[in-house]
Amino acid sequence: MKPSKVLLVEDNPDDELLTLRALKKAPVALEIQIARDGAEALEVLGLSEPCSPLPVLPALVLLDIKLPKVSGIDVLRAIRRAPHTEGLPVVMLTSSDEPSDVISASLLNVSRYVRKAVDYTQFMNEMDGIVTYFLRK
Repeated sequence: MKPSKVLLVEDNPDDELLTLRALKKAPVALEIQIARDGAEALEVLGLSEPCSPLPVLPALVLLDIKLPKVSGIDVLRAIRRAPHTEGLPVVMLTSSDEPSDVISASLLNVSRYVRKAVDYTQFMNEMDGIVTYFLRK
């Protein structure tokens, strides 16, 4: 079976490492691509200017809110506006629990808003649930 492609958009090396560790324990085969800022994420998804050819899209985007260059909310907004990405599952995976972030993401039809758990086991379980829900076929 071909691995499911996941785009992880994360600028914090520690959070990236933890998320990769969790994804590697997933019950499905994954091909993980990393973007370390919002501009790079837009480029990978074919949403940057000038428009690039349509890419092979990931099956799931794990997106941080607080990113350099282009915020996660602005990346989500661009994903929802473009016809080729509007239905893409996007999980906000963030340490922010600011009500304005939650509301902004919800208004842009985020697939799920997940606060990064401080507890390792809780985070691993959360990631397993995300992969199972969005990628198990």
